[in-house]
Amino acid sequence: MEKYWNTFFRSFSDYGNYLWNEILNPSWGNYFYWLIGLSLFFWLLEIIAPWRQHQAKIRIDFWLDGFYMFFNFFLFSLVGFNAVSNVGVEAFNDFLGLFGITNLVAFEVQSWPVWAQLLTLFIVRDFIQWNVHRLLHRFEFLWNFHKVHHSVQQMGFAAHLRFHWGETVVYRTLEYIPLAMIGFGIQDFFLVHIFATAVGHFNHSNFKVPLGPFRFLFNNPQMHIWHHAKHMPRRYGANYGITLSVWDYLFGTAYEPEDGRDIELGFDEVEHYPKSFLEQQLYPFRENLEVRPKPEAVSNPKRETA
Repeated sequence: MEKYWNTFFRSFSDYGNYLWNEILNPSWGNYFYWLIGLSLFFWLLEIIAPWRQHQAKIRIDFWLDGFYMFFNFFLFSLVGFNAVSNVGVEAFNDFLGLFGITNLVAFEVQSWPVWAQLLTLFIVRDFIQWNVHRLLHRFEFLWNFHKVHHSVQQMGFAAHLRFHWGETVVYRTLEYIPLAMIGFGIQDFFLVHIFATAVGHFNHSNFKVPLGPFRFLFNNPQMHIWHHAKHMPRRYGANYGITLSVWDYLFGTAYEPEDGRDIELGFDEVEHYPKSFLEQQLYPFRENLEVRPKPEAVSNPKRETA
């Protein structure tokens, strides 16, 4: 037990030192400044050539989403996620050790060329995330966490990172074993992480660029806007792709009936959803603990949008 406590407390200082070093030492390998640079780039595109020209340059909840960006990518780990996950990984490895399993690697990729390792990580990780995203819409317990992201009513690049920290727990937990089985740790390679962040910013931006046939491969604002549509004909929504759209086309969950530039965003009664960061963090726990009536007593038992 002592080693777990040591891992827990050491993780705070290790991550704190990492974050402080990121802030003080700008470089090409510094994710902190890559996030700032990418955000400014897509905001500039939104200002110069907005898709929705009537939308304010500083849209509704712009600053709230800006805070979410830094909280979810940096502050959440600082307040404990990094420490808890490190302890969890060590405890899981110790559990495997009870059965004589020293690692989960089923496919040896370290001998592959770097580009092949990065491409494999990118594709496998994105497919896992596509599946996790579907789960967030399908199960009410998880949907209450995911609602934070869908509470966006005016779309912009920063909406990409408005999500509840509970989603991070779900994604990282379900990613860990399959990525570990092909020789990857849960700490993503830098280039893959940067690329995914850039495409995520792009997907949510108020910007239009014709991708031609590449729209069937990469997610884009014109496709992703329908994922956030308030009114959808499909019960659990559509367009779950994170970086790649190809999964939606392959598995029949793609939906883009027309130009969605001015469609209404959100979900039923989004107008009454909490507006502050703290209230949004508490919302899923209150909803999931709430005692609900039996299904036959509910006049509108299941949402029809996602």
